[in-house]
Amino acid sequence: MSAPTPPGPRRPRPEGAPLRLGSPRPRLRLIGLGLTLVMLAFTIRLVQVQAVGAASYSEEAELNRIVEVTLSAERGDITDRDGHALATTVDAYDITADPLLFTEEQTGVPDAPRQAAALLAPILGREEAELADLLDNEGSRYEVLARRQTPQTWRQIQDLRRILDEQEAEGTGTQVLAGVLAEDTTVRVYPNDELAAAVLGFVNDEGQGGAGLEAQLDRELAGEDGTATYAQSGGRRVPTAGESEQPAVPGTDVELTLDRDIQWAAQRAISEQVAASEADGGSVVVQDTVTGELLALASAPGYDPNDIAAASAENLGNPALEDAFELGSTSKVITMAAVLEEEAATPSTHVTVPNRLPRADRSFADHNEHETLSLTLAGVLAQSSNIGTILAAEELGETQPEANRVLHRYLSAFGFGRPTGLGFPGETPGILAGPEDWNASQQYTIPFGQGLSVNAVQAASIYSTVANAGERIAPSLVRGTTGPDGEYRPAEEPERSRVVSEETAEQLTRMLETVVASPEGTGSAARIPGYRVAGKTGTANRVDPDTGRYQGYTSSFAGFAPADDPRLTVYCVVQNPTEGPYTGSEVCGPVFNEVMRFSLAALRVPPTGESFDGLPVTFDPDA
Repeated sequence: MSAPTPPGPRRPRPEGAPLRLGSPRPRLRLIGLGLTLVMLAFTIRLVQVQAVGAASYSEEAELNRIVEVTLSAERGDITDRDGHALATTVDAYDITADPLLFTEEQTGVPDAPRQAAALLAPILGREEAELADLLDNEGSRYEVLARRQTPQTWRQIQDLRRILDEQEAEGTGTQVLAGVLAEDTTVRVYPNDELAAAVLGFVNDEGQGGAGLEAQLDRELAGEDGTATYAQSGGRRVPTAGESEQPAVPGTDVELTLDRDIQWAAQRAISEQVAASEADGGSVVVQDTVTGELLALASAPGYDPNDIAAASAENLGNPALEDAFELGSTSKVITMAAVLEEEAATPSTHVTVPNRLPRADRSFADHNEHETLSLTLAGVLAQSSNIGTILAAEELGETQPEANRVLHRYLSAFGFGRPTGLGFPGETPGILAGPEDWNASQQYTIPFGQGLSVNAVQAASIYSTVANAGERIAPSLVRGTTGPDGEYRPAEEPERSRVVSEETAEQLTRMLETVVASPEGTGSAARIPGYRVAGKTGTANRVDPDTGRYQGYTSSFAGFAPADDPRLTVYCVVQNPTEGPYTGSEVCGPVFNEVMRFSLAALRVPPTGESFDGLPVTFDPDA
């Protein structure tokens, strides 16, 4: 095979001949093709974004940018009858978070939730692990870290975020709190601390009424929450044209019948007596006898609704309405009312009272041993004779069953065995069995207040009925409301019912005055210089709520003043006093006196015009 022939020498260009260039067309075609491909790629992507996938991309953008939050309605205030705030609201913040903004993709930090939780835990007072779990909740866009925090708390978080921003700008740290947000809200405040806590109740962490009137009137007080939709970036709200807002409707303000000063006096008096007697508890009720309005509803021991975490669970109720107890001798006024109204006796009727009275399966006795007594009916009440009361009650019918039915009718008319009408959460109607269900003992113990039970407001209502000339007015606690429109609406008029005649009420009043005014009466502790006072002591055997057996005593005192022109009823009850005396006169008499004095002065009730020494208590059996 022969070798290839080498190329010949390049022919030189002739001198003066024109320079011949290569053709540019192939190169231009190549560049044009490249540009066309690039533009085609952009066009396809643009069509994909703006046409094919527009909805999904828009949705994703909105997901990351648009936030919808609840606008909490401002809870209505609760005030006393003179407009003094008992429960109100102040500005606060709900501290929230968007977990999406704590992901590694958003922060560039793999453990952003843990770092943020470590910073927030001491500020919010929550466990670090709990916060980390909330911030690391994949799929969630909204988590509440802490509710109803003070403005100072939110400022602390904002200050911390600014520090992290500066560190991130300097390259010495990372902003891990960008997803922490704050929503305007309010926090419930009770300016008077423990005052009327048993009535007011409290608001729980969810902003709902947890007890008392806060729970009973929660719907009216709460108002209606609104909503706001807005854009956010980096944890901050961004003003845009797409914002929308449904304003919240504030709650209704509630005006109570309570008088703040009288409530304070009643609460102080019962708290001091419960402590001094080392008792389980006690209550004081103050009622306007003319209107039926409750001016004070105090109980001890109490609690501070501003600090529910520190309160004992057993103190969170309202004993004046929730505790049922056998009221003892203060109930004898109902037996006397029945006897007088049925014309079975008069205040001056003679009653011979032996030391023992055998009835049914037992022998009944009075509180103290005594010889046979010659008492008037007024004297039976003045000396609180159980035996005398049984004898009087037997005159209500020709047979014992008939007498039982008559007495039961009056007990019901005075409000026993049914709710007071206040509608208070947990209120007890008490216990009043039908007369056909009274056992052999009950038909004789019920006339003097054992074998049936009431709450403290029911007990006070007995005496207000007598003071109001025999007409019962259902007790009331709400005086009126002011709605979001600013219009004041008074409460409905309370229910009224005639229980006994005016004449019977007048006779009962004089008999109750005798209990206090007579040297032979048991109620001398209730005397108030310048005022005529009608009242009755009560010392009942107490049913232990744990064992269901009688153990200890229920001490009470009920009365009204001025007796010649009644204005106020005060009822005191103390459960299981264990230190010092235990009788109603010695334990509750002084409480009644202190609260009644203060209330008469607070309402500027003028002194009584004339004195009354009481009705005859005894009679001469030989006359």
